Amino acid sequence: MRAHRIFAACYDRMNGAAERSFLGRRREALLHDLTGSVLDVGAGTGANLPHLRSAERIVAVEPDPAMRARLAPRAAAAAVPVEVSDASAEALPFADDSFDAVVFTLVLCTVADPDAALSEARRVLRDDGKLVLLEHVRGEGRLARVQDRITPVWKFFGAGCHPNRDTLSTLRRRGEFEIDEVEEFSEIPRWVPASPMIQVTARPTG
Repeated sequence: MRAHRIFAACYDRMNGAAERSFLGRRREALLHDLTGSVLDVGAGTGANLPHLRSAERIVAVEPDPAMRARLAPRAAAAAVPVEVSDASAEALPFADDSFDAVVFTLVLCTVADPDAALSEARRVLRDDGKLVLLEHVRGEGRLARVQDRITPVWKFFGAGCHPNRDTLSTLRRRGEFEIDEVEEFSEIPRWVPASPMIQVTARPTG
């Protein structure tokens, strides 16, 4: 994967206000009680790490070299042992049933193949494990039409981010997870393309 150096350099600054006003609170609510081995897919610059303090072990997967360079020092300073991997979400180099929780935060908008990423998450997640999502998703009506129009430009400047991804529909269609809780929210103006957002907790079916 090519490095998105400018995007990585600006990422924390761009998200700073959102992290302070609501994203940090959302991450904390979703992640603080995850235990055992936790896989953080698309870990970015490491924003999830402080909230995963109840885990015994974290594997932070980040294929972008520029993001991974910023993730590394945060991983080294984390209170929980963190292994950083350059793997992609669609081809995880881990054994079946090897994690107690799999986390996606602001990443399924960017992966090349969300279906493959969710399939891999199910493969590596134990049968009694937990899937956690915090994602921006496709809106409705006029917002959805705007998202469709701007996606090519948004992808170029946003390191591959698709503002029109209907992630919840993809999760439901696949049938590999039983959704325990889903909340849609818009804590940023609805005209912003990366809106609305969802937070989801789910468990493997079968």
